[in-house]
Amino acid sequence: MLKALAHPARIAIIQQLTRFEHCICSDLVNELGLAQPTISQHLKELKNIGIIKGCVEGKSISYCINQKVWMQVKKEFDSLFASKGEPIG
Repeated sequence: MLKALAHPARIAIIQQLTRFEHCICSDLVNELGLAQPTISQHLKELKNIGIIKGCVEGKSISYCINQKVWMQVKKEFDSLFASKGEPIG
């Protein structure tokens, strides 16, 4: 999951989805200034890890944050950064 989240474009997509609750690909293209195929590929990767989900709306797919997975990811990150144990490595 971390590998999928490591790309700046995917972080930007997630930020947009958390701001607007749902977007279609063309909305993200307009907001982020990336090519449609690039946005589509990043959406696919985010959907594959389950952090977003898509719903068909007419001829488009509307994407939104999968709240259940988002809360699990947030909990893991909170736990990781709250740890006061020995450094890894």
